[in-house]
Amino acid sequence: MPNSFADLVEQVAPAVVNITTTAVVAAPTGGQGPVFPEGSPFSDLFREFGFPGMPGPDGQQQRRQPQRSNALGSGFVISSDGFIVTNNHVIDGADEIEIEFYSGETLPAEVVGTDPNTDVALLKVKGEDAIPFVKFGDSDAARVGDWVLALGNPLGQGFSASSGIVSARNRELSGTYDDYLQTDAAINRGNSGGPLFNLKGEVIGVNTAILSPNGGSIGIGFSMASNVVSKVVSQLQEYGETRRGWLGVKIQDVTPDMAEALGLASEQGAMVTDVPDGPAKDAGVKAGDVIIAFDGAEVEDTRGLVRRVAEAPAGEAVDVVVQRAGGEETLSVTLGRRELAEGTAPDNQPQTPSESDLLGMTLGTLTPDMASDMGLPADSKGLVVNSVDPESVAAEKGLLAGDIIVEAGQQPVIDLGDLEDRIDEAREAGRKSLLVLIKRSGEPRFVALPIGSDN
Repeated sequence: MPNSFADLVEQVAPAVVNITTTAVVAAPTGGQGPVFPEGSPFSDLFREFGFPGMPGPDGQQQRRQPQRSNALGSGFVISSDGFIVTNNHVIDGADEIEIEFYSGETLPAEVVGTDPNTDVALLKVKGEDAIPFVKFGDSDAARVGDWVLALGNPLGQGFSASSGIVSARNRELSGTYDDYLQTDAAINRGNSGGPLFNLKGEVIGVNTAILSPNGGSIGIGFSMASNVVSKVVSQLQEYGETRRGWLGVKIQDVTPDMAEALGLASEQGAMVTDVPDGPAKDAGVKAGDVIIAFDGAEVEDTRGLVRRVAEAPAGEAVDVVVQRAGGEETLSVTLGRRELAEGTAPDNQPQTPSESDLLGMTLGTLTPDMASDMGLPADSKGLVVNSVDPESVAAEKGLLAGDIIVEAGQQPVIDLGDLEDRIDEAREAGRKSLLVLIKRSGEPRFVALPIGSDN
């Protein structure tokens, strides 16, 4: 048992940072204001002065002004040139990110890349001098009972240290790639994104979540294992995105009954239930195979296989050992890329845009399924307003998410190209606004939207 953590804190503290984020959020429009009897002079008074929640003269709900929201978190520097690791949920949706260092210096940060699947974000600051940093350690070497040190900014109180032990390993919360270290070191709100150190001063986890009935620490905290985080961070540094391997199989755990029926020595491995078109099918993997080894390592269960495949480089060939009726077979599989297979990669083949930002609104083409969900005829045409920038003129004009633009410039609009053409035509004609017809709950309404000189 260490006599003190003071030397360790002094060693690693300069690399730990506080993170403040700022975002503009739209205040809700449906809040209840004061209730007065119909015809009361107070009702007219509050309506005249636009009290939030009171209907305006046209019967529409009064808009509240957008508000700026601040959030706090923690992070740590991993290179002298200013790369910083934190949780994705700390910076998600932020307009501005400010980093406060242990010395008190503050610098603005930019987002290099994020991975919501592991709740990891990589930031970058630019400084004139080299910045103190820390290194990742081997989280697989951490044992239950090892001492750990958590540093961060709990509850916005500023730099703080807490110690404890590794309470458990390989915890799974809700994500596909979860591999958490559980610790009883005090972790509270604001510690998110901060480092969990071993006694060597190496980061073996990123403090991410707590289990608590009241929102405060009760000694059950979770840190995403560094062996997961470091691989994600390397890809974000190199590509600005993740590039996970993809095998292309559907799998389930092997139960004792299944192992006995198949004549397996143990219930380890992952049973293949289906092989759609993809790398595994091309390599000869079949439904009913049990994957017992992947890239030279034994497969214990489906969770372990999913993690190992995700960590493998896309586009490279790996050996997959399967158990089938004829015995063991080794197949060489050239892995695909999961993001491409799932359609989440930004470098997918270009398609006709189905959604775009125009005039302060995010617009999408109305589809038959969407029309059905909204209670409209299946042949309805137009553009659906998916969201409205709370600071835009469109918001001031009263447009809301769910509105449907059916005409622009007194001509029907069916897709985004139609609206863009109407905007260009209006500008060429020297007009400063465009008349659009919207439908809200089936009721039509004309609105003149300023279009400016460009998009």
